[in-house]
Amino acid sequence: MRKRLPPVILVAAALVLSAGAGERMPAGSDRPPRLQPRWFILLFWKVHRALFRVTGGRLGLWPARAQRWGAMRVTTIGRRSGQERSVILGYIEDGPNLVTLAMNGWGEGEPAWWLNLQAHPQVRVQLKDGTREVVAHAATGQERTQLWDRWRSLDKNLDAEAARRSTPTAVVVLEPTTEPV
Repeated sequence: MRKRLPPVILVAAALVLSAGAGERMPAGSDRPPRLQPRWFILLFWKVHRALFRVTGGRLGLWPARAQRWGAMRVTTIGRRSGQERSVILGYIEDGPNLVTLAMNGWGEGEPAWWLNLQAHPQVRVQLKDGTREVVAHAATGQERTQLWDRWRSLDKNLDAEAARRSTPTAVVVLEPTTEPV
């Protein structure tokens, strides 16, 4: 017998699946793209994580495709607490590597998960089709430029959104490893 989801979860799922990253810019406009209010971004993240939890992982993750980023769940080790911390992030694939942006919802400061990864780079990643052990590093130089360009091909507003931050947005590469977390 299949369990029915509570209506609040169905509404939350509709919000998560229909929410955009802001409006698209008219051609030739110099105005920065409008972002959703910070409270909406935070609520969106909380609803997305709740949807994942309530559905036992059936909803909330999806694979990356040629012209669309995917969603993965990264479990880090807290840099101060030493406890496991999980976060759902967007990613693209670069061969066997997974690539994400440490953007903190385009807000200031580095996201906690990225600070945790810098302290403990070996982590577990859950994808729609299974789990991987990976080791993280920040892309630099030509690698960063190439991967940023790949993200830009998926999000035409990427440069304008990144310009809202006073510090550069780290491009994080997650390479497969055989060492256990």
